[in-house]
Amino acid sequence: MDLREVLAALEGLPQKEREAVVSEALEATKGMLFVPNPGPQMMAFHSGADELFYGGQAGGGKSALINGLAVTEHERTLILRRIREDAKKLAESELLGNILDGDRAGWNGSDLIWRNGKRLIQFGGCEQETDKQRYKGDPHDLICFDEITDFLKSQYEFITIWNRSAKAGQRCRIVATGNPPTSATGLWVIQHWAAWLDPRHPNPALPGELRWYLRDECGDEQEVDGAGPHLIGGEEVYAKSRTFIPAKLSDNPDLADDGEYKRILDALPKELRDAYRDGKFTASLRDEANQTIPTAWVTAAMARWKSVPPIGIPMCAIGVDVAQGGADKTVLAWRHDGWYAPLIAVPGSETPGGTDVAGLVISKRRDGCKVVIDIGGGWGGDAYAHLKVNGVDAVSYMGVKPSVRRTDDNLLKFFNIRTEAYWRFREALNPDQPGGSTIMLPDDQELLSDLTAPTYEIKRANSGGVIQLEPKDALVKRLGRSPDKGDAVVMAWHAGAKAITDARIWGQQHKGRPAPRVIMRKK
Repeated sequence: MDLREVLAALEGLPQKEREAVVSEALEATKGMLFVPNPGPQMMAFHSGADELFYGGQAGGGKSALINGLAVTEHERTLILRRIREDAKKLAESELLGNILDGDRAGWNGSDLIWRNGKRLIQFGGCEQETDKQRYKGDPHDLICFDEITDFLKSQYEFITIWNRSAKAGQRCRIVATGNPPTSATGLWVIQHWAAWLDPRHPNPALPGELRWYLRDECGDEQEVDGAGPHLIGGEEVYAKSRTFIPAKLSDNPDLADDGEYKRILDALPKELRDAYRDGKFTASLRDEANQTIPTAWVTAAMARWKSVPPIGIPMCAIGVDVAQGGADKTVLAWRHDGWYAPLIAVPGSETPGGTDVAGLVISKRRDGCKVVIDIGGGWGGDAYAHLKVNGVDAVSYMGVKPSVRRTDDNLLKFFNIRTEAYWRFREALNPDQPGGSTIMLPDDQELLSDLTAPTYEIKRANSGGVIQLEPKDALVKRLGRSPDKGDAVVMAWHAGAKAITDARIWGQQHKGRPAPRVIMRKK
């Protein structure tokens, strides 16, 4: 009998018998520092998942869960918030204030560590992407991320490597808590727990249901049937389990009856109300004040997308973001006028040389389309040279080069080519232009994050205003990864062609081959 069946049976008892059972339970647990509330919090407490996400509405007892697990079930615990000062507040309010009832014995406020015999709870922050290195090689049998959508995926994956214990029989697990993401940087959480959170998932999971995951030889994650062992690269490996349990304000008796707290949630702006009060993981994201491409414009382009390109529209451009070896991926984004195909992402280990990249591009290229290849940092130079040798219409793209162009309204200059490319793509996505936007993008959460992450600023110069996109290295540091998909899509738009009906131009460019119904011209 699982927890839900126990609770259902308890509800079915006559009142006197139910009161007796509850009284007995209270007596049996009176010496415990923490007892989970019946319902989702208790289900989360007893979940067998290696990775648990307990989240949804604000006030669902999420922070209490991780502190309660730490003081009752685990020997060495790491509890993280993105900002260290927030972690300190969490420790002093939830652990010291609520669970320990003000008892500060064993608490080191300078190091944010609580000790009780062999039990240790360490609190910490991870504000910068590189701060993850502070926790390298330091094993913890419980690792908790409070407000998981504030963290970068790279931080989560790196820190959880050390979820282990030298103590025989000690259970190890990872617990994440939080609300739905309100910015694009937190979208990875929906991807990671897609079976529960993404309504488009082909095989949705129930709350608390275990699913099993491992990485294949290319490092890509895949869902498998059970713990295993599974054969990967000739070796037997075991998968890890994952689940999601929704937390609701009504499940927390400490706050559910607090009308003031509910009034605070009710008064939030809509996007925050959707996330914090209602726990909607499909809610719209809140844009930054200086976000280059509005999120709504990208999601609208994804909503317009069809599974096949428009009839008679040839492939006109391929954007190529190159990775030769390393952890990044070589990404290809090709389009037929405004329609983009699902992006191809190949591990850098499979494209270690320029010939490998060029071969991949040639295998996907159609209709003599233009290839736009990133040569910034020197990675794409060899591939570009090999494409030119093979007669491919290729152009090099170096985002740091100065731009000589202006915005459509001719009011502002662009700081560099990368700024120009992203701003031109922004202009093309603008729904307020005559006829609206015709760009159609595949529904891809990582692409959505990449396109909506960069910010911009307007600087003054002798020649007037200049738009400058957030520098690439600063964006990579903030995201914890390179926005490869976004860059490839923008590069494909930066060069290539738009649809017209001039068969003469098509014939000149394609050596007399018959023109399709809708022809292309250079932009």
